[in-house]
Amino acid sequence: MIVIVASRGGAPTDPAWLHNLRANPAVEVSVKRGPVRPMIARELPPEERDELWREIVAVQPGYADYQSMTTRTIPIVVLTAAA
Repeated sequence: MIVIVASRGGAPTDPAWLHNLRANPAVEVSVKRGPVRPMIARELPPEERDELWREIVAVQPGYADYQSMTTRTIPIVVLTAAA
């Protein structure tokens, strides 16, 4: 599982890549130039997002700063291996 945060540096709108994932959640991912893996993107609903958000901010406090810069709730997307 890979977690990605659609912060866009605290901008007022979601990043373009998030709109692309919403339209087509099938993605191919390579981490650190490793093999390309097919994955499925899923934007977390509010309850799941809020729980994971606390963990993310504990590890990367800068995301809390980004959230304070915008009125939108910063989305979190989870990538899991495609079947």
